[in-house]
Amino acid sequence: MTLGALMRHQAPGWSTAVQATLHCLTGCAIGEVLGMVIGTALGWGNLATTVLAIILAFFFGYSLTLRGVLKAGMGFRAALRVALAADTLSIAVMELIDNGVIALWPDAMDAELVDLLFWASLAISLAVAFVVTVPVNKWMIGRGKGHAVVHQHHAH
Repeated sequence: MTLGALMRHQAPGWSTAVQATLHCLTGCAIGEVLGMVIGTALGWGNLATTVLAIILAFFFGYSLTLRGVLKAGMGFRAALRVALAADTLSIAVMELIDNGVIALWPDAMDAELVDLLFWASLAISLAVAFVVTVPVNKWMIGRGKGHAVVHQHHAH
């Protein structure tokens, strides 16, 4: 048995879950930051800005996964199904926690782009979301779901 095959047959560890969550965090952070910056710069209200940030977080999260599985040779429809299956729960949990922390943080929703509070609350909320989402991804990967599906396609 090759080392790669052996690794695929072992129970997933925390490092795999951390790696999957970092991947999710990257897409979410790009979307969150972009959405918050656009909404805040345009003077949009909190609800519109938050909705834009969430939409962009899902868009960039799915896009990063799509890029990888398309590069592995999968067709677009199949790759889209893999991305949706792999990332939806992870992104949803990350967005729920991230936006929940910001909503509960005093004055964070009213901070401007030039305020340290804007950037500090966003960074800390993403860090909290990461910590909460790692066990979710470990649970999914351990059941052959989430990024376990993506890694199967990268291996072929």
